[in-house]
Amino acid sequence: MEYGAIDLHLQRSQIRIVAEDGTVRLDQRIVTSRPEFVGLFGGRAPMRVLLETGTESEWVAQTLEACGHEVIVADPNYTLMYGARARAVKTDKRDVATLAEACRLGIYRPAHRVSAAQRQQRRELRVREQLVRVRTQAINLLRAQLRQEGYRLASGSAETVVARYDRLAVPAALQQVLTPLLDVLRHLAPTLTQAAETLRARAAADPIARRLMTAPGIGPITALTYRATVDTIDRFADAGSASAFFGLVPREASSGERQRRGRITKAGPPVARSLLIQAAWVVWRQRATGGQMHAWVLRLADRRGKRIAIVALARRLSRILYAMWRDGTDYRVGPRTAVSNV
Repeated sequence: MEYGAIDLHLQRSQIRIVAEDGTVRLDQRIVTSRPEFVGLFGGRAPMRVLLETGTESEWVAQTLEACGHEVIVADPNYTLMYGARARAVKTDKRDVATLAEACRLGIYRPAHRVSAAQRQQRRELRVREQLVRVRTQAINLLRAQLRQEGYRLASGSAETVVARYDRLAVPAALQQVLTPLLDVLRHLAPTLTQAAETLRARAAADPIARRLMTAPGIGPITALTYRATVDTIDRFADAGSASAFFGLVPREASSGERQRRGRITKAGPPVARSLLIQAAWVVWRQRATGGQMHAWVLRLADRRGKRIAIVALARRLSRILYAMWRDGTDYRVGPRTAVSNV
């Protein structure tokens, strides 16, 4: 049996194929494209091919699997895979040689490959996120330009910013300058409204997302993002592993009798972590309807401070969502819990 490895790059990738005894059968650089991969791997006997996870890795893996090969998309954080590789002299040929040896010896840790359905969901969420970011930047610029001339937009939601601007008596010269920004905001409004309606409908139709939304502070966007990020609940051994994946556990440098913990690691997906923290803020702000979880975060804030309490609540929410999904149960609602639109 042969073993292959790919040092994958955007334009050109380094390929190495070795025999069972480590003899090099092929060492070649090709253009990173489907026809090139099919041309190189299509006529060869089934082999195991190793590549690191990355932006391009999934379509490359699917292309090679269609050629009949076993593909391992490996976690690049697994340091044993790299052996004694010297980073002082780093080249693509050295990297692919290391990966080929790891593939031959079985020294790797497979990364999770997201299902097709959740990859599609992630794309839709990312497009919406980028559109929201564009709208936010446009509104911030609009406010700044108005403030420079002594005008203030009244408080309100992003959806009403154009209407609030129209109520201002802005001079014609300034109106002319701001027209492109207003055009962007007007065009984005129906697109974002439609995206929100689509995602709300999708969350309502998905039994897992629907269950997650029974937790305090969790709306359709957060539920769908958590669902798409985790993909399959059995990839985590327990709730603590899920919290660590989202980067919500503290850094730690403990030894012997000394225990030293710092800020959260912020490892893993930043968007999902940010939404969990937003959900925690929703619970914090809903004093009248926050229920038992709101009381818990208030008690913690009295001892440790508000910001630490919010992060702790986000960590707790990540564990609760994991347990709800794992056990197939809705959140056991205490007295009047908070719900978010996000």
